[in-house]
Amino acid sequence: MLVEKVAPLDVDEDITTTNQESCDYEIFKPKSQGCDEFCIVEMKKLSKFRCRVEEAILGNTLFSKKKKNLFSKGNGKKNEENLKDITLWGVPLLPSKGHQGTDVVLMKFLKAKDYKVSDAFKMLRRMLKWRRDFGANQILVENFDPGLENTWLFNGKDKVGRPMCYNVLVEFVNKKSGNNFNKKSGNNFNENKDEFLKCRVHCLEKGIQNLDFKPGGLDSIVLITDLKNAPGHAMNEVRWISKKMLILLHDNYPGIVHKNFIINVPAWFLALHALNLRLITQKSKNKFIFVKSSKVTETLLKLDKFRWRCRYATPQNLLVQYGGLMRESDTEFSTDDNVLELNARANTTERIQIPVNEAEVTMTWDVTVVGYEVSYKEEFIPEDDCSYKVLLQNEKKMGASIRNSFHIREPGKIVITIGNWTFKKKKVFYRYKSRPSVPMYMLIK
Repeated sequence: MLVEKVAPLDVDEDITTTNQESCDYEIFKPKSQGCDEFCIVEMKKLSKFRCRVEEAILGNTLFSKKKKNLFSKGNGKKNEENLKDITLWGVPLLPSKGHQGTDVVLMKFLKAKDYKVSDAFKMLRRMLKWRRDFGANQILVENFDPGLENTWLFNGKDKVGRPMCYNVLVEFVNKKSGNNFNKKSGNNFNENKDEFLKCRVHCLEKGIQNLDFKPGGLDSIVLITDLKNAPGHAMNEVRWISKKMLILLHDNYPGIVHKNFIINVPAWFLALHALNLRLITQKSKNKFIFVKSSKVTETLLKLDKFRWRCRYATPQNLLVQYGGLMRESDTEFSTDDNVLELNARANTTERIQIPVNEAEVTMTWDVTVVGYEVSYKEEFIPEDDCSYKVLLQNEKKMGASIRNSFHIREPGKIVITIGNWTFKKKKVFYRYKSRPSVPMYMLIK
């Protein structure tokens, strides 16, 4: 089997010189896992990198060796001022401006090149050239076909606060969509692939707008690519998209993607990506996590097997289709509402009791179980022994996150029975909220 090799892009050799003594800037102390000596090395490397970038900007050699390759006659002074104001992801690159995000951005390039200043500078220069030629700085104001934009969704945050971006690849080959690239639909994928790639960059740049690039702040996002029901006849298109996005993220967005989850992975995609991953470094490979359908919720929540706590995302920030509690355009709950936890032991029955101390209210609740494979039943039990119990939901197997509501006329409690008849402990997440309401039949009268 032949593996396509990607040649490195040609970049002008750096002719700037580093004058360490002339660059006396205050830099933030990088947070590293290791000894103090390694932190000192990081700070020295960052200081050298700052000086190199400073000299390249002031000397007008950031994009080219010679000024005449960049500036036209009569406009040199104006272009020079614009170059001093150059920014990346909204952060000024000129270190002497003293912006707190400059060091954070420059450190991403250093880490990507193992703190080799010369390689980091070449990567920065190559990336800035790509952004200029590709039009990445102006892409946020472009309008794309709704069929393309709907394949990407920014919704929710992980436990630290990083934005979570969902990419549903099957959408662009869905037969029901009028904007697909399926060969059977009459649209030619080759004619639209450039627009498709631009739309991907547009969505990435939108996600980056939510980052602050402050020392110790948010400076990366989480990508989640869903391959559920991805058709086999679209393999060529998926191969092209995966390869292009892989190289694009590796070369032009260092450190921007914290984790890249590929969920609901079919067997053919694993073989495909095993070849694509040869194009990137081992450090970038560690950011990719391939997840089978049965492990999606557990992996995205990153449950600790010993303490069974969410160490990554939280249920209120994870979409319901992936086992969380978040719903689009939700009017009942928000991500600030408290979520309670329950451990359902193997071969046991657990009960969730929601107290209701007043009448004429509507109680709404959400319940999800990691991995499902359990049964559940819902009922209302009044405080008055003379009143009747109300069966809200007969016992059935849980196959998705559930939401239900009930108008309560007298004090009592909502009881949700979870039957875990497997040999594994299950994690249950739930929340509830009450609001005063009037039953519909009273309004009709």
